[in-house]
Amino acid sequence: MLYLIYAEDVENSLPLRKQSRTAHVERLQALKNQGRLIIAGPTPAIDTADPGEAGFTGSMIVAEFDSLKSAQQWADSDPYIEAGVYKKVTVKPYNKVLP
Repeated sequence: MLYLIYAEDVENSLPLRKQSRTAHVERLQALKNQGRLIIAGPTPAIDTADPGEAGFTGSMIVAEFDSLKSAQQWADSDPYIEAGVYKKVTVKPYNKVLP
């Protein structure tokens, strides 16, 4: 089943994101290589694709997992959590309707 993972950043998270981005992206790439990643990306703090020093306010991932528990465990082990980037992470079942 698909699961939506939405993470909200702490204030001024950009320096923390930068130091742990490589490990964060490697985990996403592994999901992609397994054919389980539908979409992933950050939410810019301002209305532009490249917010520069304004940074980001969070991240969203939709991916396939065996259960809500396994999706939550995966989300809980994100390098951004250890680095202090995220202040809150929500994991919910997701039904893709379109396209």
